[in-house]
Amino acid sequence: MDTLTGLLPPLLLLCAQQPRGARAMNDIGDYVGSNLEISWLPNLDGLMEGYARNFRPGIGGPPVNVALAIEVASIDHISEANMEYTMTVFLHQSWRDSRLAYNHTNETLGLDSRFVDKLWLPDTFIVNAKSAWFHDVTVENKLIRLQPDGVILYSIRITSTVACDMDLAKYPMDEQECMLLLESYGYSSEDVVYYWSENQERIHGLNELHLAQFTITSHRFTAELRNFKSAGQFPRLSLHFRLRRNRGVYIIQSYMPSVLLVAMSWVSFWISQAAVPARVSLGITTVLTMTTLMVSARSSLPRASAIKALDVYFWICYVFVFAALVEYAFAHFNADYRKKQKAKVKVKEQKAEVRLSLLAPPCPGAAASPDPVT
Repeated sequence: MDTLTGLLPPLLLLCAQQPRGARAMNDIGDYVGSNLEISWLPNLDGLMEGYARNFRPGIGGPPVNVALAIEVASIDHISEANMEYTMTVFLHQSWRDSRLAYNHTNETLGLDSRFVDKLWLPDTFIVNAKSAWFHDVTVENKLIRLQPDGVILYSIRITSTVACDMDLAKYPMDEQECMLLLESYGYSSEDVVYYWSENQERIHGLNELHLAQFTITSHRFTAELRNFKSAGQFPRLSLHFRLRRNRGVYIIQSYMPSVLLVAMSWVSFWISQAAVPARVSLGITTVLTMTTLMVSARSSLPRASAIKALDVYFWICYVFVFAALVEYAFAHFNADYRKKQKAKVKVKEQKAEVRLSLLAPPCPGAAASPDPVT
């Protein structure tokens, strides 16, 4: 028993030290600042010595080539009323900074997101963004990878509400084209040149998206230089994607109810003309219901003066429904007018017969006395 008691403290000490050693062999961060060395790990302190993050790589020389790539995580909301959409993307940027080259190894170094504050970064911004924010749960969603030749891969996760000018003339049979515009805020084309990455032939994650109201039919990439008279030319990259509206919900919510309302308004034609309350109540009900349907369909659209295809369709239906009510009013008035005219004619005929009976002379021999009997 005494022997086991004497061995227990060394065993506990060995068990407590073993996990730390195993974790240290897999975590590069444990080596930084320690006396241990990794043969391929670059000397970060030596790389950052004299590094000026406020100046771009190769300042005074040719512009920095920045490759961009986008991966779409989600498109959460598309609003016709506000002319905007909300998108979450992974924005990947890559450029070469020769000041950070460590050519003694071929290993790529993954750095902590906090290391971003020590590097020069392109001042990329979303031109048509109304609002945007970074994700920071559970840590800042940023990625930095440093290659031996000084190439830096910088990836961030952004959610942005972006403006999208929509042409609603054919609504809801319309197709829209929305854009995501990326541009350098402060560096002109003499300092920074943007281009789409060679691997950016398609938008990763776009085919997996399932939107409630739209279907993404196509997309394309463009690059251009925007000329500002006071500041020069600035590089801009554009992502265009076309959205086709899903029409099934509008057939169920707008088209079918309006067709049934028009058909129901025609039912009054088979109701007796004498049933005034039934026909009038049916006509007024269909007109009010059609008005409510028109207002509810326009509630999700911007208050613009432009005429939409749905407006034309609803107004045609409204004319049919209202015409059914007006037709009964006209038919009832016409029938009542004819009835009164017939009554007047009948009265006149009766009066004429009375006059004729009073003015007509008596028939000869009708009033003579009979001959005496002889």
